[in-house]
Amino acid sequence: MTNNRTASTMTNDTSDSSFPAGFLWGASTAPHQNEGNNTTSDFWALEQLPGSVFAERSGDALDLYHRWKEDVDLVKSLGLTAFRFGIEWARVEPTRGQFAKAELAHYRRIIDYCLAVGVEPVITLHHFTSPLWFAQAGGWGSDEAVDRFGDYVSAVAPILEGVTWVATINEPNMFAVMFQMSTPLQYPDPAAIVAQINESMAPVNGDAGINSFTMPEPESIPTQVMIAAHERARSILREKTSVKVGWTIAVQGLVARPGFESELSRYQWVWEDVFLDASKDDDWVGVQSYTSQLVGPDGLEGAPEGVEVTQTGWAYRPDALGLALRHTWEATGGIPMMVTENGIATADDQQRIDYTTGALEGLAAVLRDGLDVRGYLHWTLMDNFEWVHGYEKTFGLIAVDRTTFARTPKPSAYWLGQVAQTNGRSIR
Repeated sequence: MTNNRTASTMTNDTSDSSFPAGFLWGASTAPHQNEGNNTTSDFWALEQLPGSVFAERSGDALDLYHRWKEDVDLVKSLGLTAFRFGIEWARVEPTRGQFAKAELAHYRRIIDYCLAVGVEPVITLHHFTSPLWFAQAGGWGSDEAVDRFGDYVSAVAPILEGVTWVATINEPNMFAVMFQMSTPLQYPDPAAIVAQINESMAPVNGDAGINSFTMPEPESIPTQVMIAAHERARSILREKTSVKVGWTIAVQGLVARPGFESELSRYQWVWEDVFLDASKDDDWVGVQSYTSQLVGPDGLEGAPEGVEVTQTGWAYRPDALGLALRHTWEATGGIPMMVTENGIATADDQQRIDYTTGALEGLAAVLRDGLDVRGYLHWTLMDNFEWVHGYEKTFGLIAVDRTTFARTPKPSAYWLGQVAQTNGRSIR
């Protein structure tokens, strides 16, 4: 492993913890990537299409749907204090207008257990996947999308008693890029246009991974529809619950090459700030950070030649988290933040510890400068189904045997648990 990392993130003094009392330390998951057999969702349907862009099917995933108690116990045993998981819309409303009471009760049992054992549940209501019927009706491009999402949020609201943190939609800025992936589902013969979609999204399935600098920009229609859906959900949740409402945004830590500051402002608006601006009336915003990108004459640039990269082809940039938090704070006018995703795809667990060390030192510096950050949730708890890449890319603190589903914590899991137990004093 090379040693060409950003030195500035490795020198902050954290001997006296910069992290406030009550700071949340945890890990994040997503329903489709972990639960398994999400058969009524749009992404499940896309995985089954001939010529699908997906490297493999999600299948049983990690069987979190049945093993959730074991996983919450693992979070607790490691010394972590928060567990982010999603409620799967496709399970709750598999057919339009018919809400599954048994599924709502299932997710309520997870919430109850988290609260009982002292693990803070951080809930996501939409994490990329939607019911198949919703996608077939036009998805986030439909005139009815806001109302349909609002109906779902209203159905979920009664099970959120005792929950503090709820994110309405995960990474709407990235989903506005991927929006076209679901369009085949709107046609009688969806397989007939899969090749066309795959060609337009080819960089997503390449060795470089899902990189914004190789993808189309977020589309305006799903962007505006999801902003309106978020605002509707926020209104419903404030009327019916006492939760703190926000959503999570992928923040790239963009930096302009000299002379390209105006281009930086445009790319920040299209990719991030239009969504962060919609967060200004929220109770909090989730910041999701993995790498940083330069903006130059050709727009967003990939990892510079010769730098250390991760399994996804992203530049190794632990300092990106600090950049992302500072930009989010400025763009939102200073609303409370939570790091809802931060991590690295690597088979080298020491590299995962090194990366997270640098990221947390940047976070500590942000806190010392007076910015309001309420928690750090690592992506991800377990090696899981990473969308088009399948199970090849490993972000997890915990390894999972794909045959037996046995969970085996990695050294990074115990390390982060120790950091949590000392509230950041043991980062190094």
